[in-house]
Amino acid sequence: MEGENNGDSLSAGVETHASPEAETNKVATQSLEKCFVQVQGILDQNRLLINEINRNHQSGELDNLGRNVALIRELNTNISCVVEFYEDLSLSFPKSVSGKLVSLSQRSKACQKKGNSVHLSQGSEAC
Repeated sequence: MEGENNGDSLSAGVETHASPEAETNKVATQSLEKCFVQVQGILDQNRLLINEINRNHQSGELDNLGRNVALIRELNTNISCVVEFYEDLSLSFPKSVSGKLVSLSQRSKACQKKGNSVHLSQGSEAC
């Protein structure tokens, strides 16, 4: 019976004590997934904005055309955020894989905050 307990303890210890490299990989993967979810939320929002811009343009109504100015500005801001997220990912991914986790730049954090207010209601997560 004692041998069985030792075996159980050993297997439990193996399951609960992952190597530092495995833990780093897990954290890096989770971080990437969160960022990709955030970016996808922004891209989905852009698709909706583009559809609305097209409808407004086709209607030819002055109010709708005037609204397009604000929509195009929002679209431009969203595109800048996506570019910033990908820039940060391209810089931070090699470091996170090597075990040196880094945080997002200040601009990406600002985009993340904007994304949180717009996209978390749609089920997205922040990076």
